[in-house]
Amino acid sequence: MSKISTVSIVGGSGYAGGELLRILLNHPHVEIKQVTSQSLVGQPLSISHPNLRGQTKLKFSSLADLEECDVLFLGLPNGVSMDYIEKFRRLATHIIDLGADFRLDSVGQWNEWYKKNHTQSELMSQFVYGLPELNRQKIVNSKYVSGPGCEAAVSILSLYPLIKHGVIDPTSIIIDAKMGSSQAGNGFSSASHHPERAGVLRSYAPTGHRHTAEIEQELGEYVPEIKVNISATAVNIVRGILVTIHTNLNKDNLNLTDKDIRKIYLQEYKNEPFVRVVKQSRGLFRYPEPKILQGTNFCEIGFETDQRSNRLVVLGAIDNLVKGTAGNGVQCMNLMLGLEERSGLGFMGLHPI
Repeated sequence: MSKISTVSIVGGSGYAGGELLRILLNHPHVEIKQVTSQSLVGQPLSISHPNLRGQTKLKFSSLADLEECDVLFLGLPNGVSMDYIEKFRRLATHIIDLGADFRLDSVGQWNEWYKKNHTQSELMSQFVYGLPELNRQKIVNSKYVSGPGCEAAVSILSLYPLIKHGVIDPTSIIIDAKMGSSQAGNGFSSASHHPERAGVLRSYAPTGHRHTAEIEQELGEYVPEIKVNISATAVNIVRGILVTIHTNLNKDNLNLTDKDIRKIYLQEYKNEPFVRVVKQSRGLFRYPEPKILQGTNFCEIGFETDQRSNRLVVLGAIDNLVKGTAGNGVQCMNLMLGLEERSGLGFMGLHPI
């Protein structure tokens, strides 16, 4: 029987914290020890996560009262984890940061994209970029993992086989990302005010999306000259991301068919427990769709070639709160602790929903 590991969550009142709790409360090999929230100390977890009513007697703790544990998840706003990281390292054997503080290898890149000076640059190299499909063995051997951004996760998974096998021109990749409202977190703003957000189809980052840096960093390991351009659009859903990625086939690959492309994807992902290659000729769900992935840790990837224009269009879908954040973090935790990778992540989703 596997050892029961103690897990605590710093910054557990947000949407990512709620998803972590939902998953970990049913995980067979962990015990949740503490969940912190500076604004809700002493309140039951259900005050911000009503779906957890009756599932736990835990109450929110103060960061000052944080105790030692085996695994510490960080669900703090970008730029905050670095200020407390030395404290966290003293308290936990393994740390999984769901924020952006340690996602990039270069402090210069981090400062440029996040418009703030990084204060713990010497620790950046100690964190592994936490995408198991690319970095599984590094995660197994690591004590510190930084989870990817949600849009970066689905885009990297969608592009990785094509980049690795040299199928597409790496210098002209355009990612059209349609994002649900939960990816912005549970903070209030004028943009999230119901009359302004309901029914929306709003371009909010046509250029300059900061997940560009992660995508180019991770895929640049295979093709250093990679160039990615992202346009992000807010859509009228709560959960989910759909990326439509426009690429051009390399001149040596102009004769590749959909069947050839599918073989390349399956070569990389046929044994991956949470990646599904979707290529159907019939039915309503012929392409990936976020709706049927809600609450799951799956990433679905589809594609279609356009022989007329030598274009390859790739589609990727995830639940931004699960495979894009909390579920992927638990997947990393399972690897770090030597557990079965799918532990606690077996939810198949619902249909219809």
